[in-house]
Amino acid sequence: MAKAIRFERTGGPEVMQWVDVEVGEPGPGEVRIKQHAVGLNYIDVYFRTGQYPMPLPAGLGMEAAGVVTAIGEGVTRFAAGERVAYVARPPNAYAEERLLPVDTLVKLPDSISFDDAASAMLQGLTAQYLLRRTYRVEPGQTILIHAAAGGVGLFVCQWAKALGATVIGTVGSDEKAELARAHGCDHPIVYTRENFAERVRELTGGAGVPVVYDSIGKDTYKGSLDCLAPLGYFVSFGSASGPLPPLDASEFANRGSLFFTRPTLFSYTAKREWLDAMADELFEVLGSGKVKTNIRQRYALKDVAQAHRDLEARKTTGSTILVP
Repeated sequence: MAKAIRFERTGGPEVMQWVDVEVGEPGPGEVRIKQHAVGLNYIDVYFRTGQYPMPLPAGLGMEAAGVVTAIGEGVTRFAAGERVAYVARPPNAYAEERLLPVDTLVKLPDSISFDDAASAMLQGLTAQYLLRRTYRVEPGQTILIHAAAGGVGLFVCQWAKALGATVIGTVGSDEKAELARAHGCDHPIVYTRENFAERVRELTGGAGVPVVYDSIGKDTYKGSLDCLAPLGYFVSFGSASGPLPPLDASEFANRGSLFFTRPTLFSYTAKREWLDAMADELFEVLGSGKVKTNIRQRYALKDVAQAHRDLEARKTTGSTILVP
């Protein structure tokens, strides 16, 4: 038997239970993994609270890294003993061991630690598709990233800076402003005391930015639109403050033919060749040192309820690792 987190009803952090589970042997096209590190992400809260519905009882967690311990029939891409990492659904990464289909796994280079991989698969691959595919950032451009001191935010700040962009980011405190600045954010804006839209217009000489990456949602929606230049992209990839209001298409037209998109990571990794290419680029920038993980918190996996409380209270910065 192995231990894992399960929950039978939606609600607060207290609904998560540390229980025994039977892992079993891998079936055709599957492998069994002993996990060394598990990533914590805000999407886990959405599933736990029911904002993202799924059948119950269920597990939680989208990403982890570990070692293959057994392979099922027909598996040729991976072998027992190999280091692997993944971001996958349905959520079930909060576990000591688990089974996974091989299509969700990528091989982990020896140069990347389990902790770094577990902190980077969801957040780092999200930064990759935001910057390189949803809106391809070019040298000399100025971009806006909300929650710049968060997990995805720190990846975006570093990566965009490495691409030659000027980075504006919103943060909630002076401490978070310094953290964002240390990771490539040229202009951190403390939104609790500054109007970020006015500040962005000031920093851009009134022109606005070509893209806003927004994971906050309801609280930043209008201000984000105010920041955009004509033909700009409003990229909504999360809703930490609540869902967006109903969209008014005429508002996007009247503001200069703006673009709206609500991307998800699994759309961008739906094909094996897409996932491999994205992971290769992520591991390349991590290996080069141009982008570094920023693991600021570690919790034992059995203590994940406290990790969720801290995450929801916005007490965390950077990435958080759960140790099975």
